[in-house]
Amino acid sequence: MNWYLGVLKNYAGFSGRARRKEYWMFVLFNAIVAVVLAGLGVAIESQIPYGIYILATLVPSLAVIVRRLHDTGRSGWWFLIAFVPLVGGIVLLVFTCIEGAREANEYGANPKLAPQGV
Repeated sequence: MNWYLGVLKNYAGFSGRARRKEYWMFVLFNAIVAVVLAGLGVAIESQIPYGIYILATLVPSLAVIVRRLHDTGRSGWWFLIAFVPLVGGIVLLVFTCIEGAREANEYGANPKLAPQGV
């Protein structure tokens, strides 16, 4: 839960690097909350809470994926490959799954070596 809240606190932080754990824990908790809100929306016959949540987490989601791409040594613009039909999403999934650069890169120091405040 701390990883999820850490990403939300750094909601517009597009600089720096994000570890795989930070990214995937955010994705996990984001999916759980979205499924719960979608189920609630079915129960109350309104998807308004789900829509508000998706809009509220749009910028933090983009920021964490850009930081994750930075960790692998890629520009955040690589996110746009997701819009390529069929292969784009697969390529982005591979990029988010591979280990980040062990050494410091142009986007900052290795986040695994930094003390975790979260």
